Amino acid sequence: MLVFDSGVGGLSILQALQQALPTCEYHYASDNRAFPYGTKNTGFLLERVHSVLQGLIDKTQADLIVVACNTASTLVLPRIRQHFTIPVVGVVPAIKPAAQQSATAVIGLLGTPGTVARPYTKALIEEFASGCEVTSVGSAELVTMAEQALRGTPPPREKLSAILKPLFADSRLDTIVLACTHFPLIKQHLIEAAPRAVNWIDSGEAIARRVSFLLASESTRKPHRQATENSAIFTADSADIDLLADALKTFMLNRIEYIRL
Repeated sequence: MLVFDSGVGGLSILQALQQALPTCEYHYASDNRAFPYGTKNTGFLLERVHSVLQGLIDKTQADLIVVACNTASTLVLPRIRQHFTIPVVGVVPAIKPAAQQSATAVIGLLGTPGTVARPYTKALIEEFASGCEVTSVGSAELVTMAEQALRGTPPPREKLSAILKPLFADSRLDTIVLACTHFPLIKQHLIEAAPRAVNWIDSGEAIARRVSFLLASESTRKPHRQATENSAIFTADSADIDLLADALKTFMLNRIEYIRL
């Protein structure tokens, strides 16, 4: 199984997958050469994601792709699904469950600037949360903080509080959607920086359920392999990847590889 993101945010999705499907073989791929996706334009991302996924599939012989990036998923899923014959699962903001679970119908949406502004996200709100008040905050800085947290540098609490402040302007807010796969990686830090308790929702468990269904119903599962064959793949060599080694091992990614794409 290939789990793909521009950075390390998709590790939050990988974690949910490993909990649901612990015996599968996983290849986690970070397109760090083009990181971050959240600030890139649509045309660039359409071409980049398509070409990188083709190279990664050729390398890993994956039989299922999880695009573990909200920015990429909201843009490229239709094109990717048309091109590749293997199943492709994307990650979209968990707006529907947030609307269902909110007791006050006041929701916060926390994502990248691209994701919160994209027409796809606005359509999700219109379809599933039209009866709710939704406040959106887009933060590229929060992505960087999550990346640094996995490298051993915790996010400054005062900066997190400042980013969250607009969401809590309405005292009725009771639910926040983490609309970027990076953000669950620092969820505890966000909880501690928030002025009061709310319900935090992400897409990890829903994606794991979807992948489990596909593996069971479409016979896409490969023979089980040892977890030592799991790998982390990067599209560019970087000195700070060494800082990720310990964190990657906690996700059972014991081998680091590079592929120039």
